[in-house]
Amino acid sequence: MDLLRLIPPGLIVGTLMVLILSQLFFAFLPYRRRAYIPILLMTAIGFALGQLWDFIGLSSFRLGEANALPAVAFALLLQPLARFVPRPSREPKEPKPSKPEDSRPARGQ
Repeated sequence: MDLLRLIPPGLIVGTLMVLILSQLFFAFLPYRRRAYIPILLMTAIGFALGQLWDFIGLSSFRLGEANALPAVAFALLLQPLARFVPRPSREPKEPKPSKPEDSRPARGQ
């Protein structure tokens, strides 16, 4: 039970909100050719900016210890940037063809 006291409730609420909102953004925003991981990343960055907004002391709407309104706004505004997040290729890389050894005899032989 002592371990649960070390985790701040705002962290749990923020994590759940990031997961829920990233699923909603993935399902309802009209972008083509999207992957879930970049959307999740942009949503998490938006929530981090919302927490920074609260840390600075600007006005906000709080949900428990988590700053909700600016975090949702930042997460929504960052979603168009999700297409620029690099992600690994799904296709395996082909091995490079090896150079055939030159079978000509060396000079002087």
